[in-house]
Amino acid sequence: MSTTSTILFIGGKGQLGSTFKKIRPDIQYPDRKDFDVTNYEQMKAYVGGRRCEIIIHAAAFISPPLIDKDPLKALETNIIGTANVVRLCMDKGARLIYISTDYVFRGDQGNYKEDDPVYPVNKYAWSKLGGECAVKLYDKSLIVRTSFGPNVFPFEKAFADQWTSRESVSAIAAKISKLIDTDITGIIHLGGPRRTVYEYAQSLGGTKDIRRISIHDVSFKVPVDTSLNCDRFKQVTGE
Repeated sequence: MSTTSTILFIGGKGQLGSTFKKIRPDIQYPDRKDFDVTNYEQMKAYVGGRRCEIIIHAAAFISPPLIDKDPLKALETNIIGTANVVRLCMDKGARLIYISTDYVFRGDQGNYKEDDPVYPVNKYAWSKLGGECAVKLYDKSLIVRTSFGPNVFPFEKAFADQWTSRESVSAIAAKISKLIDTDITGIIHLGGPRRTVYEYAQSLGGTKDIRRISIHDVSFKVPVDTSLNCDRFKQVTGE
């Protein structure tokens, strides 16, 4: 780890990490082969005796249908792996920013605030909530609940009966970057206006003719409305 940087971004090869590298090249992005969240001793050895100021934890197993088939991998990565990151932050006194999901909510209400009750409807969301539980044990932490996708919608179909605050990965990366230089803790929601996934997909542009699909047409459970109230973010950043 370079002595010129005290910020680590875990999950640098993911969609968010790849975007973050473009706007924050000053941050360290360790490769999984050198920094595997399921291997605490390896993580500790990577940091060594150096000071580590902030760890942004975005490494996760995120596919709901694949997690239904392999919940053990979600347990190891999203829950045990996150607990390992919390332990490392405790050991180093580092601030932790944990990237969570809007799917921790039941989805029967929408416009969810940070202190609203959580109740996931699928195993992916339960595994991310398990990560949140570990993070909440550490006072120098911030849980970021959000939803994002590629800058161009990658699918031929989009849910017309699921509501979200999802934004492009570029928009969410820019918002998370603004939080790095603050000292806020607890939970914060990031996102855009409430709209259907289909409307979100249409807003990204592109030449693809995206068709509507229902949440009842897929084999895995998805919440109906996980739109987020983002007033706290607006207050913190002045947006």
